[in-house]
Amino acid sequence: MSNSASEPDCCGGLGNINYRKADLCVMTWLLHYVDPLDLGFVAAVLTIAFNPFFWNVVARWEHRTRKLSHAFRSPHLACYSLGGVILLLNVLRSHCFTQAMLSQPKMEGLDNLTTYCLGLALLGVGTVFVLSSFFALGFTGTFLGDYFGILKEARVTTFPFSIVDNPMYWGSTANYLGWALMHASPTGLLLTVVVALVYVVAILYEEPFTAEIYRQKPGKSHRRR
Repeated sequence: MSNSASEPDCCGGLGNINYRKADLCVMTWLLHYVDPLDLGFVAAVLTIAFNPFFWNVVARWEHRTRKLSHAFRSPHLACYSLGGVILLLNVLRSHCFTQAMLSQPKMEGLDNLTTYCLGLALLGVGTVFVLSSFFALGFTGTFLGDYFGILKEARVTTFPFSIVDNPMYWGSTANYLGWALMHASPTGLLLTVVVALVYVVAILYEEPFTAEIYRQKPGKSHRRR
């Protein structure tokens, strides 16, 4: 029996898959479009990972020490200042994301009107989630006010919290996914996966700590992001 008969083809059907070959096929295909060593791609990954790390570290430090509140002589002003920094970091993240996409090849199969319209729809849905979350929570509710001692009086249950938890995060993810599809960019799709994974880690890290803050305040509960 020849080697070709004894070794299954990676595309020969589910019952005949050589998973090592399949993984290699996927990796080869991906590297055809995405250069993970490109400086723009690296910068995008770093900004995506850095932002939640930064705001969680600073917010927990503030909760433990109240240094920012003391420096600004007001927890509200301190929260507004941190929120402004977070907004600027998010602008930088989006810029790096876009530049990474534009510096790497498009995928011909995605470069069509249907995919563009799907991306535009996702961008619209994501924007609605982000803006409606912001209006439901307010500035301090959105930007970690509970870590500054600025607590919500009652749990937020209005749209979009009535249909999904953490709508700010998932709305942002939908925005990046839509933006990637509109640019027919495999690089953008891969970076969107990074965004989603970072947000999942952030949620797992944030929610127990935030719940503990509210547990210490009887009769108060909340929902954030």
